[in-house]
Amino acid sequence: MTATAPHASSDVPVDAPLLRVEHLAVTHDGEHAPTPADASFSVARGEVVLVLGPSGAGKSTLALALNGLIPHDVPAEVAGVVSIAGLPAASTPVARLSTVVGMVFQDPDAQLVTGTILDEVAFGPENLRMPVAEVLARSEAALRTVGLWERRRENPDVLSGGGRQRLAIACVLALGSALMVLDEPTANLDPIGIEDVYEALAQIAAHGDRAIVLIEHNLDAAIDVVTRVVALDATGRTVADGPVDAVLRERADELHALGVWLPTSTIAALRLRRAGYRLDPLPLTPGELRDALESSAPPASHAPSPASSPDAGRDATAVRVRGLTVRRGGTVVLESVDLDVPTGSFTAIVGANGSGKTSLIQAIAGVVRPPRGAVSLGGVDPARTDPRTLARQVGFVFQNPEHQFISHTVHDELAHGLRLQRLPEDEVRIRTDAVLERLGLTAKAHVHPFLLSGGQKRRLSVGTALIAGAPLLLLDEPTFGQDRARADQLLGLLEELNQQGTTVVIVTHDMQLVTEYADRTIVLGDGRLLAADATAAVFDDAELVARAGLRLPPLRQALHGLTAHTDLAKVTRWRDLPGGAR
Repeated sequence: MTATAPHASSDVPVDAPLLRVEHLAVTHDGEHAPTPADASFSVARGEVVLVLGPSGAGKSTLALALNGLIPHDVPAEVAGVVSIAGLPAASTPVARLSTVVGMVFQDPDAQLVTGTILDEVAFGPENLRMPVAEVLARSEAALRTVGLWERRRENPDVLSGGGRQRLAIACVLALGSALMVLDEPTANLDPIGIEDVYEALAQIAAHGDRAIVLIEHNLDAAIDVVTRVVALDATGRTVADGPVDAVLRERADELHALGVWLPTSTIAALRLRRAGYRLDPLPLTPGELRDALESSAPPASHAPSPASSPDAGRDATAVRVRGLTVRRGGTVVLESVDLDVPTGSFTAIVGANGSGKTSLIQAIAGVVRPPRGAVSLGGVDPARTDPRTLARQVGFVFQNPEHQFISHTVHDELAHGLRLQRLPEDEVRIRTDAVLERLGLTAKAHVHPFLLSGGQKRRLSVGTALIAGAPLLLLDEPTFGQDRARADQLLGLLEELNQQGTTVVIVTHDMQLVTEYADRTIVLGDGRLLAADATAAVFDDAELVARAGLRLPPLRQALHGLTAHTDLAKVTRWRDLPGGAR
């Protein structure tokens, strides 16, 4: 990954802001309040600007306004100014803007259309009628930058999730876009895929002739490439704008109160500060936290929180899988899987992209019909059970929330499962209103589910699974698209249900989440079961973690083996740190 990317073209002077956003307010059709309500910031060449904000603040809407899709393709009322390289986004055709600003979406499959990797990257320049020689030169340079030139003749479908996201970045590079906008580019990626994407972004940023606007929740991965941070409040108003140190280090408490994500080590450091540890400056990475603790004295009086572990001594089995093999289009995606999920456990399924996690959870839920006798849910075989009976046994949340919405309002979406049980309408309303309140969706009760923000859709999908009270909940990436406060709220709700006896199984790429909540972890690799054990035992096995393409949770990276504070050396969860609730 050493080639120079195609030169970013623009007539704007090098010392002038490439992007200018002034008092941007976007009101979607059917909405009364704008989100964002008042966003203002500028971006110069060479900058990598991270945009933070709570779920529903309008971050994705902001991204779509930067490349003109709002208002040209997505109807909305736009107030304020968005100018890219001197071009007003609201009045410049998207085709013209695409030569200056390139967009990389959360899901790379939404923007990949051709049969080979080279054709995919060449597609944009060809449509701009560039000479063949220039198209090929741009395509080669872009693919070399993201490390895909040697695979140029392959079909994009054979790439991993991280590979497809790097390909989407290469497509933007080949266009010569001076401004790159990335909306949650690593949300669906495993740890290695995330590292691939940020390695590519670091190379692009190093050239200094482009600017990057990044919307991201995974700050542990992003922090090394970000140069500036813009923070929005819950209404989408700019409340912070400055260098990384001035915003993330000096205003961390304020951002934490807003409910936005901070780096794992920063959240840990805030707790430790409250417990009396002197950590100044505030750490942002596991290495910084480790170094700060090794060089600091313990607080004057300190009684560490006892490290607690969930009860793993359970005899009953909620899910029994024997000899499960699943094929998709003739390809084996799961092979001969045997495992048990104890009743009342909180179990995580982890593994690299393509390891079979979603296929496993869908087979357990009966979404993908398993072979008869391969799966048993408390004696119920999903391969032989009608959907209504199965729904009383298991609640399921898809990776993509839209795949399960069937009603015209948020309220009716939640009420649907209860009405299928023929409950009295008064009880349906009471239970639905309670879930709406708990998920922060009361104000959206009469909105169509497809008009919610990404994070709100995810909360609604979780609500539809848990409202019916099934004894088994299966959730595919439940915190995808959530801000920190909402993720905590969702996981706290799942933990509460788990403590009341509900068996919870989640698929996730977030290793810190796994450590915080799961008492058991299932590890998959290339469609085979690599391990099913207590979570602590899984992460104690360094060879297994590496073989599965995973990474240790950030808090474990920071604290494991500390010599100055041995009481912290075995802490792996936020809740076991001194300093109170996070």
